[in-house]
Amino acid sequence: MPADPSDLEQRLILMRENMKMMTKAVPWARELGFEVTRIEKARVWGLQPWDDTLVGDPDTGVIHGGVITTLLDNLCGMSCGAALPDFRFVATLDLRIDYMRPADKGRDIIGEAECYHMTRTVCFTRAWAYHDTRDRIIATAAAAFAINQPRPTDQLESLA
Repeated sequence: MPADPSDLEQRLILMRENMKMMTKAVPWARELGFEVTRIEKARVWGLQPWDDTLVGDPDTGVIHGGVITTLLDNLCGMSCGAALPDFRFVATLDLRIDYMRPADKGRDIIGEAECYHMTRTVCFTRAWAYHDTRDRIIATAAAAFAINQPRPTDQLESLA
């Protein structure tokens, strides 16, 4: 039986089965090469592999801060999808990134995000970027996402 996207548990199963595809649909995520590695209710983890094309400072080899921002913003949005009771698209309303230290040259970055509160129209999230454990955080994020209203089926069919 196909998964019902309006049922959260079935949607989580569907998301887990398609983790590799989740970032392929987003052009900048595909370009940066990060991937989703784990999904739980209201929580998503991802991995941003280090690559010399993502370096922001050639003298130090540190990954550009925009790469970390993109990773955390996307994971936060995905955590909303893993929390909402119905299938909905979300859009970033507000995003704050606090950089604690530069990422180490040549090391992959782990991202972790959670949707910790929802209202009727907004999801609130927080996220962390680190190397091995959250003991030494590279950056944190706090974000709010608008919950978009579903489109009528006849509008969706005209987009195909």
